[in-house]
Parts: sequence; structure tokens; C-alpha cells
Amino acid sequence: MNFTKTTEQSSKYEHLEKMSVQELLANINQEDKTVPHAVEKALPQIETLVTQIVAKMKLGGRLFYIGAGTSGRLGIVDASECPPTFGVPFDLVNGIIAGGDMAIRRAVENAEDNATQAWKDLQEHHINENDVVIGIAASGTTPYVIGGLEMCNKNNIITGSISCNAESPLSNTAQFPIDVVVGPEFVTGSSRMKAGTAQKLVLNMISTASMIQLGKVKGNKMVDMQLSNTKLVDRGVKMIMGEIPVNYEEAAALLKEHGSVRKAVESYNMQ
Repeated sequence: MNFTKTTEQSSKYEHLEKMSVQELLANINQEDKTVPHAVEKALPQIETLVTQIVAKMKLGGRLFYIGAGTSGRLGIVDASECPPTFGVPFDLVNGIIAGGDMAIRRAVENAEDNATQAWKDLQEHHINENDVVIGIAASGTTPYVIGGLEMCNKNNIITGSISCNAESPLSNTAQFPIDVVVGPEFVTGSSRMKAGTAQKLVLNMISTASMIQLGKVKGNKMVDMQLSNTKLVDRGVKMIMGEIPVNYEEAAALLKEHGSVRKAVESYNMQ
């Protein structure tokens, strides 16, 4: 099967060092505009994978992202934002990066080339058949990610992937692949740019749509969000005021008493 790494093809822009700041920014922006259209083409693939995730989570399953470098960091960002946003347990959505937590800040040499380590990392979380594992790799060729999905497949664990090259080895390994083909980068091979943006958009879709399907949003509000700072408490109070006929002080008292927007509103409506 023919496989072309479009993420590694030469940029269509030449002599970047001779461009003014204005030209650099305008051209980067021009390339960035193409990313949502590439994601749009992948919506049917994303829908299929989200449906699988929701079904497994309703059975008590969890979601795992595995990746190396930028891809691994993006998975960790998305996973870490689910508890404060949706009030879910910290281990419902998990991000695992090749090289361990140290690799979040700085590259760990050869970590992405270890084809057996991802499965070991997943086993530390007692991975099981109710879970879903999504491998993230812009290139679609990262051994750490492919090796992890291969072992998941052998152990009857649902696998998905996010790649920015069509028909990549990763896409052909995952049961539910997502291909967002963004083409060559502005700086040749710098897949933290358009490819990274595409991955972030897809991850936002996966986690947000899954959490809404699981009932973690009411109307369009984050009614289960963690009230971890003054801004979020204020937002929670105003959410309550929008749902039930109380003033700011009454809403604040209800929120303090019940600890969440959802519980505060439910308590009031039960009176």
C-alpha cells in the first residue's frame, strides 16, 4: 500500500528567512485557515469513535490517549482539562506520553522508538476491555503508539487513532482511525503547527462530545465543573441564577451549600 507522509513534504513557501514579520504571520495564518476544513472531512470518523467511547464509558470504561512529543502533550492537555470542566474523576480520561512525565517539558531521547513501552505504561493503569485507547501521532508512524495499539487489539481493547497522513501504519492499526490530512507545514516537517492544531481540535471534539453524551452539560452550561477559583464560583452563581428565580446572594449560598451548580438547582427544585 502506498503511503506518503504529506506532513513531511516540503513547504510551499520558500526563503522564510527573507520574509518580514508581517509576511510570516500572514502566511502562517493562511495555512492555519485550512485546518478546520481538513477536520470537517474527518467528522464521520470522529463520530464513529465518539460513539464507541460513550458506549464503553457507560459500562464504566475509561479513555486513554497515548502519544510521543507534541502529540503526547496534546493528549495530556485534553485529559487534564476534563475533571475541572466536567466534574469527572481524574482517571476517567488519561494522557500518557512516551518517556513519562519528564517528557512533558523536554524531549526524551528515543522514547518514541520503543514499540513495547506503551503497553507497559497502559498496564500500570490496569487497562481492561471496558477502556478505549486512542493513539495520537501526526506522522502515523510512531513505534511507541503503534506498538501500544497492537497490544490493545490483541487484548480486545477498542483502539482509535488521530493521524495527519492518509493510510498511515497507525491508521491501519487502529480499529477506528481518524485521518486529518492537513498537508505540508509552513516550516517543513514542523508538525507542531497545522498537524498539532488539527489534533487539538479533534481532541476537543472527542472529549466534549463524549461528556455531553454522558450528561455532564445541561443546556449549554458546565453544571458539574469544579469550583476551583473565584472566576468559576462567580460563573456557577450566575448559572444558578439563570436556572432558578434567586438573586446573586441566594445563588451563592446555594452553591456553597451544595458544591455544584447541578446539585444546587436540583435541591431548589425539589423544595
